[in-house]
Amino acid sequence: MSQVAEIAVDVQNAVKRYGDFTALKSISLGVYHNEFFTLLGPSGCGKTTLLRMIAGFEDVTEGAIFLFGTEIDALPPNKRPVNTVFQNYALFPHMTVLENASFGLEMLGKSRAEAKARAGEMLELVQLSQFASRKPAQLSGGQQQRVALARALAPSPKVLLLDEPLSALDLKLRKAMQIELKHIQRETGITFIFVTHDQEEALTMSDRIAVMSAGELQQLGAPREIYEHPQNRFVADFIGETNLIEVTISEVADGRAKCRIGGGHVIECDAPGQASGSACLSVRPERMVLSAGNASGIAVPARVVENIFVGTDIATWLKVDGGPEISVRISNSARSTIFEPGANVFVNFEAGAARLLMD
Repeated sequence: MSQVAEIAVDVQNAVKRYGDFTALKSISLGVYHNEFFTLLGPSGCGKTTLLRMIAGFEDVTEGAIFLFGTEIDALPPNKRPVNTVFQNYALFPHMTVLENASFGLEMLGKSRAEAKARAGEMLELVQLSQFASRKPAQLSGGQQQRVALARALAPSPKVLLLDEPLSALDLKLRKAMQIELKHIQRETGITFIFVTHDQEEALTMSDRIAVMSAGELQQLGAPREIYEHPQNRFVADFIGETNLIEVTISEVADGRAKCRIGGGHVIECDAPGQASGSACLSVRPERMVLSAGNASGIAVPARVVENIFVGTDIATWLKVDGGPEISVRISNSARSTIFEPGANVFVNFEAGAARLLMD
């Protein structure tokens, strides 16, 4: 994606109210052309409401939404060059796969021959050409999802909106479809705006992620940026696994803070300008290393409480001396040293692992 990429969808100070309830609180964000953009957050955070406002199924109470520079607030859904793939797929059970895929084109006035030719191309894109004559009930959940995707892509919308389309699939199929969706987005060059509550799904598929909570935008950025540099406690806790450790800031100098944990153990980390008093450290479990000795002189002593086998990793739970319980992820390989419960160890933080959060 170019550094000067065109803005496909521009949401400016969008507010949505239902009576006295404010579902969206002045959301502003831009989605680039040919971007896989994800709205991520827990149930009830406003992400689907925002998607429906872009689609035209919900009115904007305040603010405005632009599509490639043109304000679309007054346009009805059928006049907007966007299509939506819903969670339940909304396929017509009495129609064949090909008829479902061509239905939208026929409604737009295309001839039946032209509509079916284009639908056939989309079925080939989603690898369902051999099922064109089947009815939806004869397909698996993943195949039905692909039919809905083909139908939405057939009119060549400028933007495709996807409202948790993978949530009904089993884990293995959902992971396969994540890769497939990303491939299709790149193949077509259409801007995708994807709604999910699944953090791993968002990290896997997205060019950028907007993390939302209680109707507010918490952070917007690339997956790695959000994972490695959360801006607040909500984002740190919601995205992946993390240890949130209460600390007291004892000293700040040259952009670095010394933070005391529990019984007085000191951890150094980068400090935002307003750092002082009590705060919270966010440390990812995989960014810590356990050792039997304190060779660095700055490791934190702890005792192993429990080891939990999670497949590729071992999750080791520790009780810091005079402090909290924390979790460390250790690779499940022959090269890894696994300490048994009750063992006294030292916890070493990788450089840049500790993220200081002031809220």
